[in-house]
Amino acid sequence: MEKITRMEEVKKRQPLYLPGDPSSSVYLLKRGRVKIASTAPNGKEVTFEILEAGDVFGELDVLQDAPRSTSAETLDDALICVIPRKDFDQYLAMHPNVTIKLTKLIGLRLKKIQSRVEDLVFREVPARLAHLLSELGKTEGVAEKQGIRLKVKLTHQEMANLIGCSRETVSTTMGQFRDDGLIQMDGRTITILKPDGLSRQMA
Repeated sequence: MEKITRMEEVKKRQPLYLPGDPSSSVYLLKRGRVKIASTAPNGKEVTFEILEAGDVFGELDVLQDAPRSTSAETLDDALICVIPRKDFDQYLAMHPNVTIKLTKLIGLRLKKIQSRVEDLVFREVPARLAHLLSELGKTEGVAEKQGIRLKVKLTHQEMANLIGCSRETVSTTMGQFRDDGLIQMDGRTITILKPDGLSRQMA
């Protein structure tokens, strides 16, 4: 794997690819965060996922031999491992166990997107935001004495793009969650104080 990859340092807020671009590489995020998103004709952005170090991305379009269907943009200064498409195909052919794991990863991502779509259709904003925070608590949470601290630090705009609403609505709802004693906010650091209380918001 090391022989077929190259490392790239990418500055904050730089696009890695845009919709319609050829899918010429697969990426492994080594440091920083990357946003996978799509923009509607009216300019409204929907964020599908915010990736952390260790995540693979760009693989689905490569496997489908299709142009990019989403955009990828760095949210921080990032270090990215780039694997050319031809070398990636050859690597998978030589390592079937990696193909199986990749298939599982794609399945999990599609399930996550399906869950988010169901949120947008069937849930109001407080329930969608509570669901997002609960999921982050499971995947990016650190148990501490006072509660579950989220390692990932999202702006209110980033959260709004993830759940399909305005930044102002996220700010208002987060303030309500704080006043209700469900969460604690210290700058961009969020601590979930009452996971069960968040769960009740999702009902």
